[in-house]
Amino acid sequence: MNWITNYVRPRINSIFSRREMPENLWSKCDECGTMLFHRELSDALNVCTNCGHHMAITPRARFEALFDGGIFAEVSVPRPIDDPLKFRDQKKYPDRLRSAQKTTSETEAMLVAEGEIGRTPIVAAAQDFSFMGGSMGMYVGNAIIAACERAVALKRPLVLFSAAGGARMQEGILSLMQMPRSTVAIQMLKEAGLPYIVVLTHPTTGGVTASYAMLGDIQIAEPNALICFAGPRVIEQTIREKLPEGFQRAEYLLDHGMLDRVTPRGKLREELITITRMLTGMPPAVAGDLPAPEATATEKTAP
Repeated sequence: MNWITNYVRPRINSIFSRREMPENLWSKCDECGTMLFHRELSDALNVCTNCGHHMAITPRARFEALFDGGIFAEVSVPRPIDDPLKFRDQKKYPDRLRSAQKTTSETEAMLVAEGEIGRTPIVAAAQDFSFMGGSMGMYVGNAIIAACERAVALKRPLVLFSAAGGARMQEGILSLMQMPRSTVAIQMLKEAGLPYIVVLTHPTTGGVTASYAMLGDIQIAEPNALICFAGPRVIEQTIREKLPEGFQRAEYLLDHGMLDRVTPRGKLREELITITRMLTGMPPAVAGDLPAPEATATEKTAP
C-alpha cells in the first residue's frame, strides 16, 4: 500500500462519482434574502418562513392547496382568435405566447376550475402572473365569462384570484374591451344572487383593478400586495410629491376602506370557507374531513 493507493485513487473516484446537484432545490426570498429549501417553501405555499413575504404561486398550485384533497375539475374556456392584430415588437406575438406556454406549462394567463372547499361547492378562477405578467387579453375575458356562466349554471359562489400587470398591449383595443365584458359577466352573478369574492394578490394593477378585481361582494388581499391602477412611480412623477409609506399596498387600502380583509395565504382557505358558507346560508363547516352530521329528529321538529 502506498500514497497512490491510499490517497490518489480514492480522490479520483470521488471526483468522477460526484453527483450533480439540481439547481432548483433552494430559493432566495426577495424580501429578506433567506435561502429556503424547495419542499419547505412549497409546504408554506410559497410564503417565506423567515419574514412572511408572499412570493408568487401558480394557479394550479393554489388550487391544489385550496380545494378539498387538491381535487378540482378544470372549466373549459373558448379560445379566441390568435394574433388578431398581427402584432410584433421585438418578436411576434405568437412567439411570445408559445414562449410563455412553454415556461408555465399553461395554455393562457387564467385557470378556471370547480370543486369543493370544506365541503362547500364553488367555482374559482386565478390569474398566472408568470404568463406574460398575467395580462388581460381576450382569453382572460373569455375565462371570466366562462367562470360566471358556470357559477350561475351550478348556483355556486365565484372566487377569483387576481394577479396582473393590466391589459395586454399585443391585443390593443380588443384587450381593453375585456373590461366591460367582464363587468357584464359579473353582473350576471349579482342578478342570480350569487356571491362574488375577490382575492387580490401581488401585483394587481391597471385595467384589471379598474374592472373585475374591484367589483367583489367581499374584497380580500394577501399581505403587502400592490393594488393600483397607475403605479406609485408614475403618480410621483405626475404630482411631483413623495407618496406616503406603504401607499397602494394592501394594508394601506384596508385602512382607507378599499378592502374588507388582509389575510395571509396560509389562513385564506379557512376564511373563504367561512365566508362562502355564510353568504350562501349554509351552516358553519364541521372540523375534520367528514361531512356535516344530519340533524336529529328532535332538532328537525324543534321550533
